[in-house]
Amino acid sequence: MPEQKLSQKSLLSEDDVTEVVLKELENEKNGKSNSEGVTDYPILEFDDHALGLLSAGVHETLQYSQITPAGGKVYETVKRFCDVVISALALLVLLIPLGIVCLLIYIEDKGNPIFSQVRLTKDGKPFRMYKLRSMCMDAEARFAQVQKENKSDGLAFKSDNDPRITKIGKFIRKTSIDELPQFWNVLKGDMSIIGPRPPLPREVVLYTPEQMNRLLVKGGLSCICQTEGRSDMEFEKWVESDIRYIKTRNLGLDISLLFKTAGAVLLRKGAK
Repeated sequence: MPEQKLSQKSLLSEDDVTEVVLKELENEKNGKSNSEGVTDYPILEFDDHALGLLSAGVHETLQYSQITPAGGKVYETVKRFCDVVISALALLVLLIPLGIVCLLIYIEDKGNPIFSQVRLTKDGKPFRMYKLRSMCMDAEARFAQVQKENKSDGLAFKSDNDPRITKIGKFIRKTSIDELPQFWNVLKGDMSIIGPRPPLPREVVLYTPEQMNRLLVKGGLSCICQTEGRSDMEFEKWVESDIRYIKTRNLGLDISLLFKTAGAVLLRKGAK
């Protein structure tokens, strides 16, 4: 990913990761938590070596988690079957509409309408998550310039007036159309329909052990947070809602969240 390098080095060492984590723990000890939002991410570039280190660290941390995800093998099997059926049908129905939106994105700035970004899912496993591109082509390279405009109260980056967003990008974000290609991730098995939203590596490297519990299960298109305000929800409450889902997940809850997600999208609740 074409992002700013850390200390002009192409590889992220284990010492680099340790330094960032220790600094974050010291900030929490001194009362400087993530509640005010991160405006200077210490690590922006993660190549394969760096992702391997981060993934291994997440896996090791989660081995000591006191949380046991709800749902057994039958639940996991049925959930996967539903994911495959729903995502396949969604892609079939949305094929032409997505094609039209892709054409409009291309017409605006002649770039690839599909954007992929490395995210982390269960046990810290990295994968490429797909979206319709709502930003300019060099958005990732320009992140270092806009990160100080973070309006989030936590680790996730949010900005009301991000200059990287294109005209059509504002529309597809507001309507959540930009997220539709993730049905392909669901079909492939990278994600589930319902589950905690997969975080970026630059966010996970700053996670506390409690926040890392979000990665105990496979990431999803939507979870409790996305049905109760999305961008309007405070980060800590977002984490709490994901952990609550992990502790209580079942097919009934998944179906309920699926319908609530549809309602939130139609009402554009918390969409930005």
